Amino acid sequence: MSAPAEQPLLSVRGIAAYYGAIRALNGVELEVRPGEIVTLIGANGAGKSTLLMTICGDPRGRGGRILFQGNDITDLATHDIARLGIAHVPEGRRIFPRMTVLENLQIGALSADEARFGDDLDYVFGLFPILGERRNQRGGTLSGGEQQMLAIGRALMSRPRLLLLDEPSLGLAPLVVRQIFEVIGEINRERGMTIFLVEQNAYHALGLAHRAYVMANGEIRMEGTGAELLADADIRAAYLEGGHG
Repeated sequence: MSAPAEQPLLSVRGIAAYYGAIRALNGVELEVRPGEIVTLIGANGAGKSTLLMTICGDPRGRGGRILFQGNDITDLATHDIARLGIAHVPEGRRIFPRMTVLENLQIGALSADEARFGDDLDYVFGLFPILGERRNQRGGTLSGGEQQMLAIGRALMSRPRLLLLDEPSLGLAPLVVRQIFEVIGEINRERGMTIFLVEQNAYHALGLAHRAYVMANGEIRMEGTGAELLADADIRAAYLEGGHG
């Protein structure tokens, strides 16, 4: 008799979401298991970022359920969802530009164990040494890549069970993109961090992912392992060879 399958950490079941009268998500079904990197790819406007925001409670999901560790979080407030251990690094970073690097990281640690702050700070500075060098510099004066590092570091300071990353490579130079993806892989390998990654850079994202989904027009259209989708002719034509999804 085979062992029972491990319960998903995150389960999205038939969720819909709206902006006014516009339906942005249409019955989305997916799951993220503990310790996985799961990637969601798709064209601009497919609904990827909306899904991450809906998981975090804004906009509110309708017509389905969102479960985290087996508990229904569909109707919880965003701050209550964050306290459960879900950290969201949004598209565009959204750091506090007038605060220093250290102050931004302190904000990220507000819900974490104060006794672990020093260890967590050392961990983030170990991942991103430039942040340690610039700990007293205002966030708004950092480069785009450094701000992305700070946004990820700030999320890690909360010791999340699930890390949601929205387009971490957006607008960054290729060398910085490689560095960011190397760190994402390291976080997963060394800490067992579960990561749900939304990304237009399909080559890097699928190469990193254990499993992946493809979204179009607010619906999941395809799923498989990262390697399977990376090798799929339609995916390659749409996302890896100059196509637009």
